[in-house]
Amino acid sequence: MKFDVKKIAAISVLFVILLLSMTVISKIASDPENHTKTIEALDEKKADVLKLTATSAASATALAAIPGDATTPVANKLADLTSYFLIILMVVFLEKYLVTLTGYMTFFILIPAACVLLAIGIWMNKSFFKILAAKVAAFGLVLFLIIPVSMNVSTLIEETYELSVETTVKEAQDITDEINESMDSEGNIIEKALSKIKNGVSGLLERGETLLNQFIEAIAVMMVTSCLIPIVVLLFMFWFVRILFGLQINVPKDVPKKISSKIPGHKHSSTEKVNPI
Repeated sequence: MKFDVKKIAAISVLFVILLLSMTVISKIASDPENHTKTIEALDEKKADVLKLTATSAASATALAAIPGDATTPVANKLADLTSYFLIILMVVFLEKYLVTLTGYMTFFILIPAACVLLAIGIWMNKSFFKILAAKVAAFGLVLFLIIPVSMNVSTLIEETYELSVETTVKEAQDITDEINESMDSEGNIIEKALSKIKNGVSGLLERGETLLNQFIEAIAVMMVTSCLIPIVVLLFMFWFVRILFGLQINVPKDVPKKISSKIPGHKHSSTEKVNPI
């Protein structure tokens, strides 16, 4: 039996890459210390979400304590924002864990699988396995890069709105403090103290509506940076991989007719040939 030296050498190199990927690179890629900047950015985003959640809940409670129903709708809307902040917080936690998990999946599972497929393709001289190996490797790299790339894009947007988040938190704290200062020891609003606040209840209502709009804007920005941008980046990467490794599959023209003829209840058209009995 004759052995192809070039094939054996190529497969040997792939075997070495497979071992290095599983034993060395996977540990490096899944080590949190090697993703410090990304994890720090996610921790900052988590802190902002928690801060906004706490201040919105406190503002809602304070506005709801004002006598009458003037500020109740605004207070209810502020309280409803908690569910949106919870969704954003869950996404941030998911991204934080995926930073290290995707590194493990890519270099411990997908890259070794690509090496095995490529080795089979080289040994059997089959282009199908070679192309499949390239697609698996590209898919793994996309998974590994999706979080860091999306975080870099998100940072550019968040830097523009960082000041607005701090302004929203400060405004919410100011309103809450003013209302709390108008309460007695039992938590009841003192009318005389409330009247000293600028424009009284109407002024608080106007400020509460402005605050609600600021919270909604903050939620919209966080939804875009935390949820939408990673999805867009992922779709773009998959589209790019498809352009690089996409295959044009040509289906014979008579295949649809053959398939349809197997379907129960199919009636032959006048253009189809019917075999005589």
